[in-house]
Amino acid sequence: MAPTVPLAVLALVALVAPGLGVAPGCDYPAHRWCSSRDAAVACQVESRCPSLPRPAAAPVELSLYYESLCPACREFLVRDLFSTWLLLPEEMLNITLVPYGNAQERNVSGKLDFQCQHGPEECLGNMIEACLMHEAKNFSTYFPVIFCMESGSSVTKNLEACLQIYAPELDSGRIAACVQGDAGLALMHRNAQLTEALDPPHQYVPWITVNGKHTDELQAQAEASLLGLVCHLYQGEKPEACGGSKAPKIPSGCRR
Repeated sequence: MAPTVPLAVLALVALVAPGLGVAPGCDYPAHRWCSSRDAAVACQVESRCPSLPRPAAAPVELSLYYESLCPACREFLVRDLFSTWLLLPEEMLNITLVPYGNAQERNVSGKLDFQCQHGPEECLGNMIEACLMHEAKNFSTYFPVIFCMESGSSVTKNLEACLQIYAPELDSGRIAACVQGDAGLALMHRNAQLTEALDPPHQYVPWITVNGKHTDELQAQAEASLLGLVCHLYQGEKPEACGGSKAPKIPSGCRR
């Protein structure tokens, strides 16, 4: 007796190609059409294979343009951005930090000089964080250190303690050398260029772009509930954390 073909396979064959025809380029037997995404694509049956694993979704891209001593920047970074990052899987959210904000870049006798909204200490804080990112390279290494610095009483004096807690493998001497040398100036120049290239131009900080865009609506949504915004925008499978409630709105930003 000939083997029995499952009814589900026969139905699938009938739906895909009337007259039992096979999709062009399909070299798989009918019982394997739903065995993998490659097979389903080749046989043009993706929509009829509900058990297929979903393709990986692109992460939500969030960039934060900020100043190290701006109160609203510090609160957004510490309370909203860091907590959202902790709650979500790594593949869901990609964060870029650009410490510069409303600073001004000048060329003084052939050397770069920066003036910051909250004074020289803020310029130092911006440069420390830029050099920290440059030396650490890995976001999951330097973000907790920046969180620690921004949540403490003094951003510019917390580096050593924060490194000991979150990244003892990093050499504070290398970070200091970067801050005091040409490397730090080059990093701040790059941050100045990134900030000045914003379209539309930034009007205040924190200034948030999501997937490369800034609108008043996106800014308001990020400030009201960053977790909710990222969960809404992410196209992949949502984690349990995406059932969270809204956070209260942060204080007004530091305008230029």
